[in-house]
Amino acid sequence: MEKFQLKKQSFAKALKTLEEILNEPFSAIVRDATIQRFEYSFDLCWKTLSIYLKEIHGIICRSPKGCFREGLTIGLYNAQEAEMLLLMVDDRNSTTHLYNEKLADEVYQRIKEKYYALMQMVLGRMNNDK
Repeated sequence: MEKFQLKKQSFAKALKTLEEILNEPFSAIVRDATIQRFEYSFDLCWKTLSIYLKEIHGIICRSPKGCFREGLTIGLYNAQEAEMLLLMVDDRNSTTHLYNEKLADEVYQRIKEKYYALMQMVLGRMNNDK
């Protein structure tokens, strides 16, 4: 259980840094910093979920999509939220492996409008489901 608590704290801190950059006025530098903070926040999101699933529910998963699907299976979120989480995985993968300014702008908007809140929701529900 301690591993989950420590990972959850790291995830919460990462989300705080994402929140801070999202409050800055838009510029290319802010966009790029937002994407970088999104990447590490996302990684902590699914890895925290993986530990949560193992320690609380006895479910082992080893990939972001697998973990998000398992979260749906246990009722941590609904099908629409799970679909957005799976889209978030695709966006995370696209920002890591290729850089395209138009794509960066689109992902930045989704981080600001959806993904930050989505990750906050996952954290909150893991906190409430013990």
